[in-house]
Amino acid sequence: MKVTTAPAVVIIFIALVSNAQAQNPMRPGRWEVTMQMQMPNMPMQMPAMKSERCVTQAQIDGPDKGLPSGSPTNPNACKVSDYKVSANTITWKVACSGAEPMSGTGEIRFGNDAYEGTMTMTMEQQQMTMKMSGKRLGDCTP
Repeated sequence: MKVTTAPAVVIIFIALVSNAQAQNPMRPGRWEVTMQMQMPNMPMQMPAMKSERCVTQAQIDGPDKGLPSGSPTNPNACKVSDYKVSANTITWKVACSGAEPMSGTGEIRFGNDAYEGTMTMTMEQQQMTMKMSGKRLGDCTP
């Protein structure tokens, strides 16, 4: 796997979590997100990445906003399918074409302004699992 693949997967995940349909159990506000990528046969485990993001209601209402578009700086064009919200769980499939084609599935479970989930991606006959969690920290500040 090339090093450039990891940022693309992180972008896809953040877009899917924060850009979901109206019945999404996620609330607008400032969210802290922790992600850790795991790959079989990796000599050492990658460290967890933590970030904060302000999520607006407009982002929650638009499920595909923020996905990589296939621009010259990001050659992967990603399409989400089978996107479902059921009670406190969101599931989806994603397929990306371009210089580094990949496909995968994901599931996120929400509870009390927090979530946990997993996204599994396959590219060039290699599999990567992204474990994630998030918690709402409060309202967004201007």
